[in-house]
Amino acid sequence: MILNFSFKLIAGRGGLWCKFYLFRTYRAVSKAPVDVLWKKLINLADVSWNPLLSSTNAPRGLMPKPGLIYQVVTRLIPIPVRVFVERVLPGELLSIRLLAIPGVENRVTYQVESTLCGTYVSFSVTMQGLLSPVLWWFMRPYAARVAAQLAQAAAEQIGAL
Repeated sequence: MILNFSFKLIAGRGGLWCKFYLFRTYRAVSKAPVDVLWKKLINLADVSWNPLLSSTNAPRGLMPKPGLIYQVVTRLIPIPVRVFVERVLPGELLSIRLLAIPGVENRVTYQVESTLCGTYVSFSVTMQGLLSPVLWWFMRPYAARVAAQLAQAAAEQIGAL
């Protein structure tokens, strides 16, 4: 787990501004190969492994592409949240931005890499905005489990085959 936290006070025209920035990365190792982990991750219709999300409106078989916008419903607050896919490197990286609350910018990055010890999956959360500390307080216990549950779901899929 890596934590980077920054709080800046900025003086400018018209007053004093504050900027909050949080970056946290969680990693997990899986016995599943990169291909299986990647297929589990990019299946936008299946979010059963994700402790933060309960459902999505993405149709089955839809592959993430930069510029794609779809909706998910969170487990914390059952309201639809728009998701914007920013960057996709097949088999390696998926970066999305969650457009939920004005005043909070939430960027999530999943990274998959193969090593001699197994396959590592990283889940990084970047939050900016004044309401970020409040939102982080609610989602922190769930965010800590995302990478581990993705690795576990991919390993279970290998066991089922």
